Amino acid sequence: MSPENPLILKLEKFVHLSADDKLTLDELVHQKLHRVSGRTDIVREGDRPETLKVVTSGWACRYKMLEDGRRQILSFFLPGDLCDLNVFILREMDHTLSALTAVSYAEITRDMLEHVTSNHARITQALWWDTLVAMAIQREWTLNVGQRTALERMAHLLCELFIRMQVIGHTQGNRCEFPLLQSDLADATGLSNVHVNRTLQELRAQNLIILRGKELTIPDIEALKEAALFNINYLHLEHEGRELDANAV
Repeated sequence: MSPENPLILKLEKFVHLSADDKLTLDELVHQKLHRVSGRTDIVREGDRPETLKVVTSGWACRYKMLEDGRRQILSFFLPGDLCDLNVFILREMDHTLSALTAVSYAEITRDMLEHVTSNHARITQALWWDTLVAMAIQREWTLNVGQRTALERMAHLLCELFIRMQVIGHTQGNRCEFPLLQSDLADATGLSNVHVNRTLQELRAQNLIILRGKELTIPDIEALKEAALFNINYLHLEHEGRELDANAV
């Protein structure tokens, strides 16, 4: 069993899983593996969904596009993230899943998911928590675009992404991979490319972030949280499903 399975690392923030649960999840994400290059759509709006995708490496996003080419990024997917847990009830996709970097992902069929949820109660509970967090993140993004200033919303997004990377062990101290383009940040925050550039420069000038190459450094995460009006509660990382813990370690 891989100790670095990002799906296990993430789900264990909600519920302690047994050794058997972890083995099942490890097997699940090593079946039907696919790899796509960056800036490639994985599933397009209008396609008939056939499998649940789990990102195992790389960065992806969910987006919708207007007819004139304007794009709104609705969420970012990091390693361990499930793309649309309820995808099997859809007749067709109402959004597009796209790889921002080279991405590896596992495909889970309806039968595979039903087998796991029927035989592993704690995994089922953890998936419910994961769905709750995904909805909470979506609500926070709505608040971000609707009410926060440009600097606040950018700082908030950077805090969120850093903490989510931290959960799956993909940070090194106060640094993490950060492959997003300014156009990605613009489409996620509702700002123009010019405004994104100006906002990042302001965050740099205040020594709140360092962006160099494809790496983000946050010198003082608490200062960045304060600038963002960031409250971590919506990520539900305090092991709130502890009453569902496995007896086995």
